[in-house]
Amino acid sequence: MNTRITKYVLGIVLCLFFSNAVKSQVVYEHLSNEGIYGFLDEMANINAIQINDVVKPYSRQLIFEYLLEIESGLSLGEIALNKRQMDELKFYLSSYILENQTPLKNKRGEDGVKGILNPPGLFFKNEDIKMGLQMIWGGAYSKNDNDSYTESYGGASMMAYIGDNIGVYGNVRDRNIGQKLISPSYLNQIRAAPHKEYEKSIDFSETRGGFVYSWEWGNVGLIKDHIQWGTGYNGTNIQSGRNPSFAMLTLKLKPTEWFEFNYIHGWLNSEVVDSVNSYWTQGTFRPVYRQKYIAANMFTFYPWKKFNFSFGNSIVYSDLGGINASYLIPFLFYKSVDHTLNSTNIDGETGQNAQLFLSMSSRNIKNLHLHFTLYADDLSFTHFKKKDEFNFFSYKLGARLSNYPFENFSFTFEFTHTNPLVFQHKIGTQTYETSGYNLGHYLRDNAREYYLAINYKPIRGLSIDLSYEYAKKGDAFSYAEYANIPYFNIHTLPILENIIWSSKVLALNARYEIKANVYIYINIKHSNITGDVESYTPEYYWGKNLTFTSGLNIGF
Repeated sequence: MNTRITKYVLGIVLCLFFSNAVKSQVVYEHLSNEGIYGFLDEMANINAIQINDVVKPYSRQLIFEYLLEIESGLSLGEIALNKRQMDELKFYLSSYILENQTPLKNKRGEDGVKGILNPPGLFFKNEDIKMGLQMIWGGAYSKNDNDSYTESYGGASMMAYIGDNIGVYGNVRDRNIGQKLISPSYLNQIRAAPHKEYEKSIDFSETRGGFVYSWEWGNVGLIKDHIQWGTGYNGTNIQSGRNPSFAMLTLKLKPTEWFEFNYIHGWLNSEVVDSVNSYWTQGTFRPVYRQKYIAANMFTFYPWKKFNFSFGNSIVYSDLGGINASYLIPFLFYKSVDHTLNSTNIDGETGQNAQLFLSMSSRNIKNLHLHFTLYADDLSFTHFKKKDEFNFFSYKLGARLSNYPFENFSFTFEFTHTNPLVFQHKIGTQTYETSGYNLGHYLRDNAREYYLAINYKPIRGLSIDLSYEYAKKGDAFSYAEYANIPYFNIHTLPILENIIWSSKVLALNARYEIKANVYIYINIKHSNITGDVESYTPEYYWGKNLTFTSGLNIGF
């Protein structure tokens, strides 16, 4: 039998296996699982798979499908992997216990609960349901010239696939950090805690989870989780995922290979007290907060292989008597909807807060990923025509070169710029934030960042990063203040004219994944953070510091 026929027959067999293995259930893999997300990005960069990296998280089933696709391409000779990449593929294929078709048997050879070391946990499978229960535990120690601290967290996660269409998951943990590292005002990428005034340390609990119904080319769900919109390796600027998780309705449609659609409707925390409905009871004041919502959509097209173009819009709305039905329609242009809801409004005071965004991701040159993301708080061609005026834009562009010219190395560059007043709004119930945390880029407005990184993966599970990050922030202008000045053009404010805060960080990070979802890590970084550090930086990192951090985590 000639080679072409052999490949054709093998391809049919693999496709049949693949189609039988694919289920439509959805349980999301959290954004903090950097190992699998990094591996899929690398595989996309060498053209082994095509991914839509503008919308995350991915579902565990989708991840497993990507892994099977890589295995199929390898078997057909369409792609080539080195030893480390082969080991990574084998490792991750064996890690997705519930997604693969291998039955779990107890000691008597019957369906039953089985303890697994990779990943750690208890798992059960039969024809009707698949379930998993995993421990979450972690700890870290950090020391620098200013102080030291310890961190710990613990909890559990569960997931289940019911029948062929339903996925459910839940995750809870209690976390303690011995320093106040988290605050809505701090310019860092540490994932948020519930907004309250912490003193020296932070102690809080967090829960995530969801229920998703799926079919062959789409799913709809009710989840409480972190999401990330926009492409980037050092943060994103549409939805960063740094904010506290919030509840949302989700919809994903992928009816063809060349089109994908994503939509959310979320319940945000305004932290704006409703004085009319707040009350005193038995000597205690009961604050009631104004309701606040977000609706957002993203249309993604694949005009040709290895390239995708996405655009969408969102609106943060309130004071419409609760959830508005117009914003439950996934495919609309929400700014136009706002005009019809507030058609009698002359001065714009009762309107809502709308945003536009677009993203482009190209892997047309093998090993090279080029990306660009634009977030627009407003858009007027009038400002383009006048050199002294600007639109309220935040944009990020970057590139990553993987496995070229050196095997197992990657080189990353990113540039992010955000004009003054972006992400702000003069009405507190319509700011682009939840629980006080900005939903967009962690540096917020009037800021710029340069990011360079070299990554080396010598063996399966070991990732070594050397990175340099230079960030700076200009004057902290207030939208509410300047928008209310008569005849003042807020589109002419100076951009980064006076630098009030800057951060230069050189970091070396090593992480090893012992088992699936079990990491040990060491981080050494030299930082020089100056300017208004009291407003924007944890006291632990004020000034020049050499910081050493080591830790272990099990689960996400």
